[in-house]
Amino acid sequence: MERRKLVASMLVLTVFGTVLLVPPLVYVFNQPISHSGIPQIVIYLFGVWLLLVLGTAALARQLPDEPADPAAERETD
Repeated sequence: MERRKLVASMLVLTVFGTVLLVPPLVYVFNQPISHSGIPQIVIYLFGVWLLLVLGTAALARQLPDEPADPAAERETD
């Protein structure tokens, strides 16, 4: 995948993560419900956090290495 598309995908992931963590949406999960003694809001927040970390790691793995000297890249093109 092209670097430009990967950077755009990271931007989309950031915006999506921000939308999932805004208070109006988080308050939907702020109910007096527990799963195995863990409040529902805690499961939601850590679940979103985990998905964002895994998504970022997956996208970052696909980024090509950048040359140490940007001028060297221009000389080879």
